[in-house]
Amino acid sequence: MLSESRITELKIESEKSRKNVIRMLKASNHGHIGGAFSCIDMITALYYYKMNIDPKDPSKDDRDIFMLSAGHKCMAQYAVLAEKGYFSKDILDTYGKLHTKLPGHPNMHKLPGIEANTGALGHGLSIASGMAMSFKQDKKDNKVYVVMGDGELPEGSNWEVAGIAAKFKLDNLVVFVDNNDLQISGRVNEVMDMTPIDGHFKAYGWATKNIDGNNMSEIVETLDQLPLEKGRPTAIIAHTTKAKGLKEGEDNVAYHYWNPLPENLEIADRDIDERIEQLRKEITE
Repeated sequence: MLSESRITELKIESEKSRKNVIRMLKASNHGHIGGAFSCIDMITALYYYKMNIDPKDPSKDDRDIFMLSAGHKCMAQYAVLAEKGYFSKDILDTYGKLHTKLPGHPNMHKLPGIEANTGALGHGLSIASGMAMSFKQDKKDNKVYVVMGDGELPEGSNWEVAGIAAKFKLDNLVVFVDNNDLQISGRVNEVMDMTPIDGHFKAYGWATKNIDGNNMSEIVETLDQLPLEKGRPTAIIAHTTKAKGLKEGEDNVAYHYWNPLPENLEIADRDIDERIEQLRKEITE
């Protein structure tokens, strides 16, 4: 069990990565902030607490794998990778520019730490499952972690591979479903209702758990319990808020993709700075 101060430190890292997302938006004036902000707490916990990784040796043989299936949320991954030291933060200022190393979907040929090109929704879980199966066959301890969006669950390829992952007992595979209940065209369960999400995964033989995906304590506690069941892949249904941490945009479908004004970004930056300052006070008190 992590101490409260360590949990608070993870919250600070998450907020620093949110600042990196704002920095990219300042460079480009556009981006998928809604999903990036809803999943960034989970990605922070994975990179700063759970995964066996080394930013100085991103291709080391025994590394754990992170796969962002919902590739349009890539600003969250870029932000965490930069904060973790995989590449210079100056690269964040090229987001949205010609020849940037930070395209609108992750590209494994442009940045260290990106394991596969993703963004065609429903494909990331298939790639990740293949990697997990390979590790099992080679008797390696590497783990594979996936972040999906709830809006990509209707893609049939997800359920084809869900059955395969269960059949081959891939308990080294962990999926976080970023369940913020909004996608580009509205409420997810109004566009295509996939509830109960945990029920779907259970039907295919997965172990499941529902958590608050913006609560760092719950995220860490769940990571400490993995695998939830030996011999079964894990699906964590992470209930989140779209654009979490952006006061004007929280739970608002208009912020799936955002074209902010400079003053919007200054306010967002200031709000994050205030949260970081408050969290640092909590550590010292």
